[in-house]
Amino acid sequence: MNRRDFMLLTGATVTLPSVTWAKAMAYTPGLVKEKLAAGETVLIDYTATWCSTCRAQGRTLTKLKEANSAYEENITFIDIDWDQFGRGDLAQELKIPRRSTLVLLRGDQELGRIVADTRESNIKALLDRAL
Repeated sequence: MNRRDFMLLTGATVTLPSVTWAKAMAYTPGLVKEKLAAGETVLIDYTATWCSTCRAQGRTLTKLKEANSAYEENITFIDIDWDQFGRGDLAQELKIPRRSTLVLLRGDQELGRIVADTRESNIKALLDRAL
């Protein structure tokens, strides 16, 4: 184990007990369709580590999930790496225009989407559609 990995693992171990909300699932091909077929409501987040808008949306999502446990109970959150899957089949099917796109899905229906918007009120309104 190199020093960087050790430091990351140690930091995660120290901070993990204080985390009370679930982290979004990492996307793999077929995951969204699988969750939707199981009757789940899914919020997909096309995100990139280098994107400041994506980070702002992530902070807002975390804040909202901490404030209202119903979001975690009723929505499956899936992060999709823009750099890896931004031009993939799902992105093309959903007509995802760019990173920092949030899409709320249930069954074969899109309940709403937000593109490059970080306002808490708008993200909350999107999540509230799932409740």
